[in-house]
Amino acid sequence: MSQLRSINDFTKIKDKKIFLRVDFNVPISGGRVSDTTKIEKLETNINHLLKNNCKIILASHLGRPQKNGKTGLSLLPVKHMAEKIFNQQIEFLEINHLTKQKIDEGEKKLFMLENLRFDPGEETNSQDYANLLSSFAEIYINEAFSCSHRAHASIHSITKFIDSYAGSTIIDEVNALEKVFSKSKKPVACLVGGSKISSKIDLITNLMPKMDFMIIGGAMANNFFKNDGYNIGKSLFEKNVENTIKQIYEEADKHNCKLILPTDVVCSKKFDQPGVNKRINEVNDDDIILDIGIDSTNKIDQTLKVSKTVLWNGPFGLFEYDNFANGTNDISHSIAKYSKKNGLISIAGGGDTFAAIKKSNQQHNFTYISTAGGAFLEWLEGKMLPGLKVLENN
Repeated sequence: MSQLRSINDFTKIKDKKIFLRVDFNVPISGGRVSDTTKIEKLETNINHLLKNNCKIILASHLGRPQKNGKTGLSLLPVKHMAEKIFNQQIEFLEINHLTKQKIDEGEKKLFMLENLRFDPGEETNSQDYANLLSSFAEIYINEAFSCSHRAHASIHSITKFIDSYAGSTIIDEVNALEKVFSKSKKPVACLVGGSKISSKIDLITNLMPKMDFMIIGGAMANNFFKNDGYNIGKSLFEKNVENTIKQIYEEADKHNCKLILPTDVVCSKKFDQPGVNKRINEVNDDDIILDIGIDSTNKIDQTLKVSKTVLWNGPFGLFEYDNFANGTNDISHSIAKYSKKNGLISIAGGGDTFAAIKKSNQQHNFTYISTAGGAFLEWLEGKMLPGLKVLENN
């Protein structure tokens, strides 16, 4: 990827109005923000801009109002939480022809726009909507890596009308991901979990040439078990993925990447019942595979011990249930242990991975954890992200 335009000398934006595209698409329950991680991540950047006497216009989407309606998707609860986290009063603004005047005449330094997606022009990448948004500020900074795989007005078209830069969180994210690619220390291990192998095939095949170990877990491993002739009982699996599995085996051989699958699993009859550790050839017709077993986590631990770089995407079991969180929890602790002890470069993100690591309370012991979902995966798949492409140096 070409170098992204960024602001190294903050004196150049002193006293400026900054349109800060953020990702405050956070879970809201009972009218309150239930997870503040994405907001807290921007606290340092906000304070830095405030110290340079900038007026900051915070802009984000929340949910899919054009599909599901606007009820419950106002950013007002996010505004209230952001005021507590940033310890600053925030003026909340609807987006219309009066918004610019209110910002120009407002005495506050922090503003938050209502949900960008309340206007259909956001998702259609409307030039008119982008031009309206750009009129509110003098400088555009994208701090929403997680939204940068979308060619939306506040991510893509807005850069045609205003001086635009990548924010430090995007620079950090790209630098972290490049440690897995061009700057990786070998051996490199990749852990891929989750439920659908069809959604991860591009990720696996794009990473395989760069990996020494490819470790498969979660429900997607069931497809390999079934393909190899093992009984998986009533476990979740995908139909018609035989060619996909064959392709993965061929890619592993072609690139001399060791493919590692679980050798034992934790089975139960129901989600709310404790599981039993079994060898993969001991699974019964009425069993449901819900986690990886003890021997498998030990083997993964030994692989991580000799690795210098690790990328983790996707949980290795039904971690939302405590009975089936042990495999994912053990992996999280192993990565954290070797990151501290051996200097393992540990990158994680996408899907439920961050939630799983947070549940294990190891989130502070990884080199980098991405809170992005689709953008994280698409970058790793080698796809061009529209929101980053427009920020590249020409």
